Amino acid sequence: MAAALDDRELVAAAQAGDRRALDELLRRHYDRVHAVCRRIAGSSRDADDAAQEAMIGIVRGLPRFDGRAQFSTWAYRIATNAALDELRRRKRRPALHVVTDDGVAPEPVDPLADRQVTAVTDRMAIDAALDELPEEFRAAVVLRDVADLDYAEIAEALGVPVGTVKSRIARGRSQLTALLGNREAGSRRPRAEGSPPAAPPSPPSEPT
Repeated sequence: MAAALDDRELVAAAQAGDRRALDELLRRHYDRVHAVCRRIAGSSRDADDAAQEAMIGIVRGLPRFDGRAQFSTWAYRIATNAALDELRRRKRRPALHVVTDDGVAPEPVDPLADRQVTAVTDRMAIDAALDELPEEFRAAVVLRDVADLDYAEIAEALGVPVGTVKSRIARGRSQLTALLGNREAGSRRPRAEGSPPAAPPSPPSEPT
């Protein structure tokens, strides 16, 4: 029954104490929440931790959710903050280096190295390029190209003007194009898996 309800109905039911409605709401949005965390935080383990924190934040904050924004926008804002927090925590962690008996540190093992699949290779390249972007550019690009939010929703999620969002997305995509070495990449948005092709983005406005 809960699966047939839209987000607003599920939110209302969950706020009234319906556990099934809450479970359905979390299941419905978990994949996108995790995708946002994965693209911002970088590593799978950090993304898992960030997504878990985001889910906890959503549950704790739901009683105060007033419905002025779409639930998805609100949830992705929490996911973005959780992922950025995890990214900052990771930067503060001491690096661990394993040294063998001969004093040479082995090369890190890539768990996907034996998977000769073009889609995986492409995804790894995009993830590596995203990891090079400044946090503010990365968050804006991920919310647009992974979460598929519009500019106004991203502006609300990040607490910045729409013009700033457009500028960050344009500059982030430009840097991604350079990092990926694909001159044609700027003419199309990277897409979340399963998303339909998107039209070329409009020219960005100057930040306000």
